[in-house]
Amino acid sequence: MSVVPAGVLPGATAVGDGGAREAAVLGPRARLWPSLVAVYRAQLSRARVARMPLLFVATFQSIGIMIMMRGVVSGGGEAESVVAGSSIVVVAYVALNLLAQYFGQLRASGGLDHYATLPVPPAAVVLGAAGAYASFTVPGTVVTAVFGCVLFGLPLGNLWVLVAVIPLAGAALSGLGAACGLLAPRPELATLLGQLGMSAALLLGVLPADRMPELVRLARDLLPSTYGVEAYARTFTAHPDWAFVAGDLAVCAGVGVVSLAVATWAYRRAAVR
Repeated sequence: MSVVPAGVLPGATAVGDGGAREAAVLGPRARLWPSLVAVYRAQLSRARVARMPLLFVATFQSIGIMIMMRGVVSGGGEAESVVAGSSIVVVAYVALNLLAQYFGQLRASGGLDHYATLPVPPAAVVLGAAGAYASFTVPGTVVTAVFGCVLFGLPLGNLWVLVAVIPLAGAALSGLGAACGLLAPRPELATLLGQLGMSAALLLGVLPADRMPELVRLARDLLPSTYGVEAYARTFTAHPDWAFVAGDLAVCAGVGVVSLAVATWAYRRAAVR
């Protein structure tokens, strides 16, 4: 049996030479930013190995949708919607669908207990995982966007706007995916919710809005990925209205903050059960 000095126990007190009781000095609490970076790197390394085949599936799926729509849509605003929507579908597939599955399985397998024992804030776990999955979508989204522009004859000059669209739309969708996975009582339900969310982003994002019924348009406006699609689609015109682009990106950012906050609360709730 090993004997641990009382002075090293958390909250313990030590007796000085004069008999006075002195409070033991505890180690500093883990800060958010270093913890977030550590979780981000670990999750990115894991996703690179485990999720690479699924990234190819997401990219090929979006490219196949554009090839299919090429026989229906010739150009104009409808082509812009198809290309922008297909590009954001890659983000939805990984950041929403796969992240919901990941957190659902993590909760069911007891993996949250491991994170709960680490000296990292709950926000660092959620933000690190969400950031890693959102970053993982960059190659597929860029490839899809370039292929779509070439296929439909759209300009490539404003492709740089994806630097803002991907992280902001990814944050909004990652927060929703993490919340679905952490709040779902069973991993099968988390997978179902992720699939439904990805399907909604696919149908409501790729199909031109002017061909949808009014009720479906309303549902489309409630989907955060719609604003990422709109922001990217607006840049295909000769003179984009950057105020509207910034407004759409601001909506994505606002939804991202709220959804990630909800996911952090859901993580705390699931970790203590």
